[in-house]
Amino acid sequence: MDKSSKIITSGEEEEINRVKMSRRLIALSRLKRKIFKHVWLVRGMIILSLLAGVVLILFLILRSVSRTSFGTNISLAKNFVFTPIDQIDSYMHRTNILILGKGGEGHEAPDLTDTMMFASVDHSDSSVTLISLPRDIWITDMKTKLNSVYYWGNKKQPPVQRTSGPEETGGGIILAKSTVEEILGQPIHYAVILDFSGFKKIIDVLGGVEVEVETTFTDNKYPIAGRENDLCGGRDPEFKCRYETIRFEKGTQFMNGETALKFVRSRNAEGDQGTDFARAKRQQQVIAAIKGKVLSREILFSPKKLMELQEKVSESIETDIPAPAGAILARRFIQSKENITSKVLAEDLLIHPSTSPKYDNLYVFIPKIEDWSEVQTWVQCVLQKGCN
Repeated sequence: MDKSSKIITSGEEEEINRVKMSRRLIALSRLKRKIFKHVWLVRGMIILSLLAGVVLILFLILRSVSRTSFGTNISLAKNFVFTPIDQIDSYMHRTNILILGKGGEGHEAPDLTDTMMFASVDHSDSSVTLISLPRDIWITDMKTKLNSVYYWGNKKQPPVQRTSGPEETGGGIILAKSTVEEILGQPIHYAVILDFSGFKKIIDVLGGVEVEVETTFTDNKYPIAGRENDLCGGRDPEFKCRYETIRFEKGTQFMNGETALKFVRSRNAEGDQGTDFARAKRQQQVIAAIKGKVLSREILFSPKKLMELQEKVSESIETDIPAPAGAILARRFIQSKENITSKVLAEDLLIHPSTSPKYDNLYVFIPKIEDWSEVQTWVQCVLQKGCN
């Protein structure tokens, strides 16, 4: 045997194996240190992998349930998140909505729309423009005021009530939309009609709203619902028993549904606050307050409140907005945040003619010139954010 040869004993072999294992552990430790030196990169890769898996699972679920009722809800959720423009009517990247408020049950004229508002949603920047319209605008072709158009449209073509699903759009919505289109020179894609009794319920479900009252005012002739024809025992020729006095002080006021309704409907206050233009501005203030409350944590994170709100809205609203478009509009209004412009149709574009049989002896507004071209130019300017 060569003298350089060496017999390895079992003990020596174990020692060699321990050395090899130690070297491997050291190498692995060094590798770990290199990896975890960039721990946030590693965590990011893990998170991205998880998200990719979730997206893939959602994609497979959407494909499998798209034709079911649950699939319809998922489709609406997709519209809310991705806002596909082909799922909503629009013109020049805008969707225009006519918002009407009617008295509803318990009022002498339940289908007169004393609140009229044009809302334009800009899909390019998610901004919203609101323009309030005076209810007393005279519609020459119909020989009536603007707030009666919805009523007369429903007289000619009442909404068709169905045993299930939404009711069919009546002539009121159709006629109101086409009439406002002629005045403003803008297409009206959809309409929403809110019953004022539902307005109260919605605010009460929200737990009330805070509104900034800009000017103190008193209304001594606010009509009491249900007493429109009260003869006051025959002892009062002015029928004062039909009215109550309401007063709002300047400053931030907390309002429940009943108080907010009085605030937006009051039209017999002395001075400027008794005009349609002041009422329109107050209505926009309350709408802004409602929007702010709906988007608060108190409401958004309360499934019970959201369910109650959905129930009251369904009971109180008539609309021709299809569900897919509604999901997109809901997202746009949320995205708008503070990007909302509120205007009242400029007074200097209208005149109040002398009361005469030509206008059925009513208090009305007509365009300052013979047509609505100046109004339409002003509206276009407002939408382009070029007018005060």
